[in-house]
Formats: sequence, C-alpha cells, structure tokens
Amino acid sequence: MKILISNDDGYQAPGIVALYDALKDLADVEVVAPELNNSAKSNALTLHGPLTVTTAANGFRYVNGTPADCVHIALTGLLGYRPDLVVSGINNGANMGDDTIYSGTVGAAMEGFLFGVPAIAFSQVEKGWEHLDAAQATVRAMVGQMLQQQLVGNKPWLLNVNIPNLPLDKIKPMKVCRLGRRHAAEPVIVQDSPRGDKMYWIGSAGAVKDDAEGTDFHATVQGHVSLTPLKTDLTDHEFLRYWSQTAAAMGRASADASSTP
Repeated sequence: MKILISNDDGYQAPGIVALYDALKDLADVEVVAPELNNSAKSNALTLHGPLTVTTAANGFRYVNGTPADCVHIALTGLLGYRPDLVVSGINNGANMGDDTIYSGTVGAAMEGFLFGVPAIAFSQVEKGWEHLDAAQATVRAMVGQMLQQQLVGNKPWLLNVNIPNLPLDKIKPMKVCRLGRRHAAEPVIVQDSPRGDKMYWIGSAGAVKDDAEGTDFHATVQGHVSLTPLKTDLTDHEFLRYWSQTAAAMGRASADASSTP
C-alpha cells in the first residue's frame, strides 16, 4: 500500500511528523506538504506563479504553495504513481462544522478525493499539540483497521476526523457524526499601520451554534473521536424544484415584458 501525506500547518509541524511516524510501518509513505503554514486556504490552487519542490533533511518534500497544490502536483506528476490513500494532518486545532469549508487540512484531503483516491483529514480538537501521542495512536489504529478490512484502494471516499486532546485511555470510541454549525465570524479587527494605513485582520471564528447530539461538536465535547463522511456536491437538491419554478416564472415575466409595445 502507498500513502501520500500532506497538511496545512507546514512540513515542520509536529502533527505531520506524528502522522508520518504513525503510518510509516503500515505502508510506503511519502510526505508532500506546504513550506509554510497555510491554514484556512481551503482548496486554493496556485495558478499565476511557479511551484518549487524541495527535499528536507528528513526526506519530507515541501512546496511553496497551498495544501491543495501539494496533493495536486503529487498526483499529477511528482510521485510518478497513484497512492492508495491520501492522509492530511494532524491539524493543530479542530476542523468541525463550518470550519471544513475553509480548512486547508480538509482541502488537501479533498484534492485527493477529487482525483479518485480515498482520503482522510485528521485534526486535534484543541490547539497546542497536547496529547499528540494519543492522536497518533488513534490514527494508526484507524488506518490500520481500514487496510485490514480492505477499505482502501477501492472506490474513493472522503472522511473528516477530529480527535479530542486527551490521554489515549480517556478517548472514547469513535462516533459517526454530521457537521455542526457555527455562528457568523467575529467582526474584522482594524488597526493603523506605522505609516497610517488601515490594516484588517480576519476576526475569530464564531461560537458554536449547532452542537446538538449527533454533531461533531457534541461528540468531541463528550470525549469521542468524531468521523464525518464528506462530499463535494454543493447542489441544494432540496430547493431544485423551487428554483425551477421560480426560473420559469422569471422567464415568462421576461417574455411578457419584451413583447409589450
């Protein structure tokens, strides 16, 4: 089995080192990760400049681009083969609810999924890397079971996994969850630069809005590992019929208006 690892915290982050160490004995593992922290880059690709790949002393390769860049170039020419699994993380902080839209960790995994490769995004719930060894053991056990049950290498799937920052013996069994929701983000922070120009800093993420039972927020607060299957189809299927009727009415109104003398 061959596994491609990436992340959004950068190739030197403790999380990606732990992820590599967790998986290196289970498969042939290669790391292609961003040179610098690229949190909240989502699925962004670099289209207006060249990307370079450098090999670090530990064998990890790093790219002067986004997490999606790393996986994209790995799968379209850098590796020279198709991996059986793409794994992203372990992220320094949660990727739950609305966070998944912005997450570079999820974006890297999603890029693999878009190329037809099964992919997993792993995150620790709290920042700071506390109990990273427990998260590492959780990842190893989960991926090991997937390989054993032959869930890897067949049809593509995309999973988002969040692991509580707890000792291994305190982490509760995995729960399959839906994404929760957050309130809108906090207001932008405005500052004056030394030259008198206005500077704007994106505000903090909003507080949790939907943490009902069955959500990833609820599961992790209770000490469980949350697992959420994701998809890339953004179509609002529930409202297709409504908008079809609305579009038809708009078309009739437009036709009536154009025929009026």
